[in-house]
Amino acid sequence: MKTLYLIRHSKSAVQMHNQEDFDRPLNERGKKDAEEMGKRLHKKNVKPDMIISSPALRALKTSKLFAAEIGYPEKNIRTDAAIYEANIDKLIGLIREIKDENAKVFIFGHNPAFTGLVGYLTNTFLDNMPTSGIAQINFDLPTWKQVTANSGKLSYFDFPKNQPAS
Repeated sequence: MKTLYLIRHSKSAVQMHNQEDFDRPLNERGKKDAEEMGKRLHKKNVKPDMIISSPALRALKTSKLFAAEIGYPEKNIRTDAAIYEANIDKLIGLIREIKDENAKVFIFGHNPAFTGLVGYLTNTFLDNMPTSGIAQINFDLPTWKQVTANSGKLSYFDFPKNQPAS
């Protein structure tokens, strides 16, 4: 059994003149939402074997805030440039390269690819994966190399406005 958590970066600041999209930071709401969603996973006792993040500032900061809430060492967060501006094919390639000893993996990244990837992997339609949204996909597979279209089941989907903060 393999479990993938696709987590969209939190709400980012408006892009400033002469600022690259890659370098956009989180805004205050984004920081608060990332902490809240990390707490929700902590309450569910979710502990990843591996965290992979887009190196874009807003995604990496989101991954660090989640890691702090769930007790995952920040120094163990791996970045992968392929996640930034990725399409579904690139993300599937990344997933298939995960070592099988990592049964539970978090990937932090971006839309529209993450919304599309949830649909591709689970045959579940999502209109949009909101910022700080979490999609848990379970695969009844022995290896990440076997992940393909409709091979997973969406077992958990949550986002900040889904329920009141506790």
